[in-house]
Amino acid sequence: MNIKTIMAFIKKHKLIWIIVGLAVAIGLFTYLSIDRLGERFNARQEQPAEVEDEAIEKDDPQGDEAEYELDIPMGLDQYKDQPGANAGVYRESVKVKGIYVSGWIAGMQSRFNPLVQLLNETELNAMVIDVKEDAGRVSYQSSVPWVQEVGAQVRMIGDMEALINTLEENNIYSIARIVCFKDPILGEKRSELSLKKADGSLWRDNKGKTWLNPYNEDTWDYLLEISIEAAKLGFKEIQYDYVRFPTDGPTRLIDYGDAIEHKSKSQIIAEFLSYAKEHLEPMGVHVTADTFGIASVSSFDARNIGHELEWVAQEIEYVCPMIYPSHYANVAQNGVGQRINGVLFKRPDLDPYGVVYHSLVTTREKIEESGGKANVRPWLQAFTATYLGRGNYQVYGGEQIRAQIQATYDAGYEEWLLWNADNRYSSAGLLKE
Repeated sequence: MNIKTIMAFIKKHKLIWIIVGLAVAIGLFTYLSIDRLGERFNARQEQPAEVEDEAIEKDDPQGDEAEYELDIPMGLDQYKDQPGANAGVYRESVKVKGIYVSGWIAGMQSRFNPLVQLLNETELNAMVIDVKEDAGRVSYQSSVPWVQEVGAQVRMIGDMEALINTLEENNIYSIARIVCFKDPILGEKRSELSLKKADGSLWRDNKGKTWLNPYNEDTWDYLLEISIEAAKLGFKEIQYDYVRFPTDGPTRLIDYGDAIEHKSKSQIIAEFLSYAKEHLEPMGVHVTADTFGIASVSSFDARNIGHELEWVAQEIEYVCPMIYPSHYANVAQNGVGQRINGVLFKRPDLDPYGVVYHSLVTTREKIEESGGKANVRPWLQAFTATYLGRGNYQVYGGEQIRAQIQATYDAGYEEWLLWNADNRYSSAGLLKE
């Protein structure tokens, strides 16, 4: 077949080729959009482009010798009544209004100092800083033996003592974010602690990452030793994130054995939080936990990930539901939208006040009905969800942020946190100091 014949064929069937091309383009766009949405939903954090690799010492996780020595050996009972940096200090009731800061940004003065200035100039008074993030990495030179053994430490923050001192000097309430059961580093190095399939092989999520098994209490001790070190360094609060079971992947293949027959997922998550509080409270630190915002709306989702509020809210001081309007279903995704507290939101991202208010009203009702003791401090959306597609999202600026804050107050709560994965915040929508 010569070139002339081929060209004649293409010309004759041009319409068919156009249709095929459009189908391929739409399929590719849909795949990328779903993949991007999944990353946002799981709040993945990566090293910012402006951080130079040589300053991080990626290939040598042990790095240089730490400037401080905490000498935390294995075994936790000895710390139950041992004071930390905050012990003996009046645990003041701070009305937290905070922002999330990754380990990378906390370790970069060019990015961190402007955030400190923002807090000094506005109503903001707290920072939630990565101590252990969702890639399993500990963000500073840790002295915890397990962390050193598996090579989990990365020097994102070169001098944690100096960082804590800066927060203290500027009267900024410090919260250590510790990602729990999503941990591909410990999961690979200590496979006996990981979720497995029935054949004994490691279970992996859609990104090929391993997760720790919350039913294995040895995982609790790993997380608790990191928490104890954070308390000794001077963090005033330990906030547990990914304190749940996985959702993204073939979860039906996970084999929990007999354990799940005796205790539900939410029960075991609640027991871990109670265990952590038992050891950390005598050290003078608060214990809080992040939960899915959808947990107060969907009983199925709450049971599946272990976030039933009637269990999780029993012991800890605060639950921090992630009430991002962009994370609720819209009409383009399911043909309906999301019903919250009896109200249907076809495009939730376009109504930040309504979504936050009704989600918090539902959260309050569930906690009160169960007799839970925890207060509520929601995570609010401070990013623009362009991945939702035209017509389903809006730019989140001062107006949208203030609307969420006001909804929090109107629902009867006084505290809130702002999430932006890139740590880009401005004074827009915030009250001046």
